[in-house]
Amino acid sequence: MTLPEPAEGLRPDLWQLGAAQLVAGYRDGRFTPLQALQACLQRHAQCNPQLNALVWLDEAGATRAAEESTARWQAGRPLGLLDGVPVTIKDNLHVCGLPTTWGSKGLAGLVADQDELAVARLRGAGTIIIGKTNVPEFTLEGYTSNPVFGTTRNPWNLALTPGGSSGGAVASVAAGIAPLALGTDGGGSTRRPAAHCGLVGFKPSIGAIARTATLPSLLLDFEVVGTMARTMADTQLLFDAVRGPDPADCASLAAAQGALACAAPGRALRILYVERFGNAPLDPQIAASVRASVQQFAALGHQVDEGALPLDLEFFSEAWPEVGQIGLAAMFRAQPEWCKGASPKYREMAAQGEKLPATRLWLILAQVQSLRRAAAALFEQIDVVITPATAALPWSADEAYPSQIEGRLAGPRGHAVYTGWVNAAGLPGLALPCAPSREGLPIGLQLVGAYGADQQLLTLGTSFEAAAPWSGRWPVSESF
Repeated sequence: MTLPEPAEGLRPDLWQLGAAQLVAGYRDGRFTPLQALQACLQRHAQCNPQLNALVWLDEAGATRAAEESTARWQAGRPLGLLDGVPVTIKDNLHVCGLPTTWGSKGLAGLVADQDELAVARLRGAGTIIIGKTNVPEFTLEGYTSNPVFGTTRNPWNLALTPGGSSGGAVASVAAGIAPLALGTDGGGSTRRPAAHCGLVGFKPSIGAIARTATLPSLLLDFEVVGTMARTMADTQLLFDAVRGPDPADCASLAAAQGALACAAPGRALRILYVERFGNAPLDPQIAASVRASVQQFAALGHQVDEGALPLDLEFFSEAWPEVGQIGLAAMFRAQPEWCKGASPKYREMAAQGEKLPATRLWLILAQVQSLRRAAAALFEQIDVVITPATAALPWSADEAYPSQIEGRLAGPRGHAVYTGWVNAAGLPGLALPCAPSREGLPIGLQLVGAYGADQQLLTLGTSFEAAAPWSGRWPVSESF
């Protein structure tokens, strides 16, 4: 990969450094946040025209933040362990002064007048917000394309999708535009894209990251703020910067208590490996890669058993589309202008949601609570569930989902069977890279823990990374 000649004083290698490495360099005086930002902006100019990862670039605001951070480091008064680190924000999270488009023409002209809480926490920690990343319309798809900004592509192969709905976020990190990305996960939207791009994707327990100043919820309380990074060290830093309760978010108060009850045990963990969900198809290369990685967990001293997931998920296979339909119907009733500008597909989904009776929503809510009780009982017997993060390798960037997996027909969520239940159950999930495919495409596995066991998953992921490191893998493209 050939980079253009750098401007005077510019360090073109800085775009390859992670957050922890950048902060170490700032502390030692080897380079500054302003130099790091300049390298990331150059990388953006080089890559983004092909990737379409960022849809809003705030170069002026980022430069001001980098100058202020540089001054703080030079004075020996950084705001924290992420001061001066560039980050991208998914375009369904409010960033004060920037548009919130949500991938829809219906939100044209909407400019946020305040940060969502997690964004505000990042800003307070001194991070440099470069801009906002592309999403599918209303973040309801497993790939990333919309009628406002078009299609986002995978840095590992520009013909393929990075997944969704955090496709722009993972593309920005995988290509080196920024070392960190903040996004959301309502059904796997950090974990599956991370797996498709060779990154770490973390979905915390419901409430682990408090939420205020949000867009309307379309997926009940399933959607949480999530993180994407190249390494476990960076994932930990980002999570630590945005985690914690807020009085305006009652779920976050419960999550804080749950975390206290789930201190990382000083013993071998009881792990259940679930390779398949019933008869759902799974790409053979993914199965082989994840199985080899599961053996690594056993080599680390953990007790690993293989079996079926002892939870009844059949209801959610049927009800999952209805949750989004009901959410859209409620939102469009409250925001009719958003409905007028929405794509016909989503207006039709909302119309279907309008036809569903209130008793159906009540039944869905009851089933959610039943699943959460069953999950709590399961994690009294085990500590961690391991599954593939996705059932399919990345597919065509212009297709919403792969029509076939393992040579069999697959429906719209065939690639996503492993992730949605984690959101409905409210549990933490962590996607980690494992050995890539024969074609060099990334593959990921998923760790799932008990409610509140976020730190336990991060600690386990860190030990796995030490045994099977992945951070040296970078996409190579003649286009950039």
